Amino acid sequence: MNPPTFYEQLDGEEGLRRIVDRFYDLMSELPETKTIRALHGDDLTESRNKLFKFLSGFFGGPSLYIEEYGHPRLRARHLPFPIGEAERDQWLLCMNRAIDELVGDPLLVSQLKMTFFRTADHMRNRPKR
Repeated sequence: MNPPTFYEQLDGEEGLRRIVDRFYDLMSELPETKTIRALHGDDLTESRNKLFKFLSGFFGGPSLYIEEYGHPRLRARHLPFPIGEAERDQWLLCMNRAIDELVGDPLLVSQLKMTFFRTADHMRNRPKR
């Protein structure tokens, strides 16, 4: 038997949606994330849906993003946006807080944060300063 996926450990669609929604709420609420928030449009509905769909498949649930948009090509899709260490860290601040607030299992918290750091760091397309 396979170990449960992140998707399953997060209680599937409902739990994952809560994390994505809290992530974007924090991005809009925290003054220290204004740079990363400015990279998004005024209406975050599409961003919320795309991140949810991507994470669903990425975490072992239904491949909603691929079914609708094809291969994620994450780095290529983010190249138009200036992403350096500051933007990465602002994104991670929001995601890490959402995880801390909504995920109770310390091991899962650690695994999620490590996964998100690797992915967010890979999105950087601006040199270190």
